Amino acid sequence: MLNLYDTATKSVKPLALRDPGKVSIYLCGPTVYGPPHLGHGRATLVYDILRRYLSYTGLQVRLVSNITDIDDKIIDRANNEGRPWQDITTKCENVWFEAMGKLGVLRPTDVPHATEYVDQMVAMIGNLIARDAAYVTGDGVYLSIAAVPDYGLLAHQNVDDMLSGGGDREVFGADNKRHPADFALWKFTKPGEPSWPSPWGDGRPGWHSECVVMSLELLGEGFDLHCGGADLRFPHHENERAQSVALGKSFANHWMHNGFVVDLEGEKMSKSLGNVLNLLDLLDKYDPRAYRMLLLQTHYRSPVRVGQDNIDASVSALAGLDAFAARTAGHATGVADADVVQKFMAAMDNDLDTPAAMALVFDTVRRANTALDAGDVDTAASLRASVVEVLGSLGIELSSGDDIGSDILEKAAALDAARSAKDFAVADALRNELQSLGYVVETSKEGTRVRRG
Repeated sequence: MLNLYDTATKSVKPLALRDPGKVSIYLCGPTVYGPPHLGHGRATLVYDILRRYLSYTGLQVRLVSNITDIDDKIIDRANNEGRPWQDITTKCENVWFEAMGKLGVLRPTDVPHATEYVDQMVAMIGNLIARDAAYVTGDGVYLSIAAVPDYGLLAHQNVDDMLSGGGDREVFGADNKRHPADFALWKFTKPGEPSWPSPWGDGRPGWHSECVVMSLELLGEGFDLHCGGADLRFPHHENERAQSVALGKSFANHWMHNGFVVDLEGEKMSKSLGNVLNLLDLLDKYDPRAYRMLLLQTHYRSPVRVGQDNIDASVSALAGLDAFAARTAGHATGVADADVVQKFMAAMDNDLDTPAAMALVFDTVRRANTALDAGDVDTAASLRASVVEVLGSLGIELSSGDDIGSDILEKAAALDAARSAKDFAVADALRNELQSLGYVVETSKEGTRVRRG
C-alpha cells in the first residue's frame, strides 16, 4: 500500500481510496501567461512519476490538471503588449504541452479550462453568499474566513504569519475586506478587462474559486489526492479547502506537496527573483530524460538544486544505463527478478522514495554486468528485465541504439575498421563527423557505440 506524507496531518499515512481500484487526483496546472520554468517542470514530473507508479501497481488513475486561462497576470501581459488575452493563453498553453511532451509527461486524463466553468463558479459563489459565508463589496465578492473554523490547516500557522509570508498573488481589495485574510471569489470588471455576467455585477472569478469548482465538478466530493508545489499550500490550496468547508462539502482526503527548485545559494527560484530558468532552454540543451533522472534521485519533498554539475551527472548516469541496455540487448527475453521488483515497490510505497528506488536500479545494473561477465546469461537477462521494468514504470525508456539510422551505424562500423587497421587519421575523421551530426561516440574494447546527444 502506498504511504504518502499528508500536509494536513503532517504525517505519512496510507493513501486511502474512495473507490476501490481507482485513484482520483487533482493537480493544480499552469497559469498560461509565459513559458514554463524549472519549478513547473518539477511539479509535473513528480506527479507524472506518482501517476505512472500507481498505474504500474494496477490502479486506474484519473488525473485532472487544469489550465488557468483567466488571471491578473494574463490580463497584465495582454494590456502591456496590446494583444488579446486569448492569444496569450492559447500560445502559452501550446508551449506548455510542448515542454511536457519533451519531458515525457503523460497528458492528464482531463484538462479543464477555467473559462469553461464560469457559470458553475457563479453558482458556487451564490451558494456561499446564501450561507452567509461570503459578502459583496464595492469591488467584488469575498469569502469570510470567519465561516471556516479551522482556516489555516494546510499552512500550520496563525493567520498573521500566513499573511506575512504566503503566496504569489498580490493582496486584492484590502480596503473592502472585513478581515485581512478574506479573499476574492469574484472581481468586478475594470476597463479593458474580460468579464462575465453575475448577479452581483460583471466580472471574473478569483483564482481560488476556479480550482475548487473544477476539482469538485470532475472528481466529486471526497476525492483522493490534491497535489501541487509547496508554494501553493497557502494561500491557494488553503483557500480552495476553505470554500469547500464553507459549502459543507468534503474536499480532498489527502494533500501532497513537492519541494522547491532552488538556486546555487539555496533560494527558491521564482520570477520575482529573476532567477528562473526557462524549461524549454534546459530541454533544448540536454537529453530531456536528464531532468527526470535528477528529480528521481532527489526525494520529492526536498529542495532540489539544478546546476551544471548535477545535470551533467544525470546525463552521465543515463549514458551508463543506455550502455547497459545496448550491452544486454541480446538478452532481452528475461523475466523480471521478483526480489528486485518487491524492493522497488517497498521503496516507492515508503512516501515515494525514488532515491532508494534509483539506488536499487544502479545496484541491479552492477549485478547484471557481473553476471554477464561470469557467463551467467539467465541471471543477467532477469536483472536486465528488472531494470527495464522499473525504469519504464518511472517514465525512463532506455536506448540500446535501435533508433540509430543504418547510415550512422555504418560510419561507426567504418570507424572500428579504421581503428583495427591502425588508420587513426580516418578513425578520428569519422569520429568528428559523427559528433558534428549530434551523436555521442563511445569506444570500448567491444567496439564503437553511438547515441544521440
